[in-house]
Amino acid sequence: MSTEEGSAHAAIGAIKKNLGLRKNGKQWKESKTPQRLRAIGVPKTGWQKREQERQQRVAMKEREREMTEERQEAIRERVRRIKERAEEKAEKERYAKLSEKMHRKRVERLKRREKRNKLLKER
Repeated sequence: MSTEEGSAHAAIGAIKKNLGLRKNGKQWKESKTPQRLRAIGVPKTGWQKREQERQQRVAMKEREREMTEERQEAIRERVRRIKERAEEKAEKERYAKLSEKMHRKRVERLKRREKRNKLLKER
């Protein structure tokens, strides 16, 4: 693209040099350039080049999407771990309260029973 821009500037410069003095005397004003670059001799970009640039943009967007997904996954994992820790802490506190009221062996039996029920519930 830089070579095309350079050739465009060169072509515009050539047009300015060939114009000479203005008839109305406003030489300090900048002369306008044509809107269409093909009018001053800048060739179109080839189909292969445009297709290659498009594929590069698509690949870049895909990589950005992957990076965003990785970040989101890391955040979800961190939140999941925090929730698990909070649940474990709450369960520990609950068992501590129960052990104050009940005998230690009965609390252990309750723990085992709840674990079994939890495993059956997950299936």
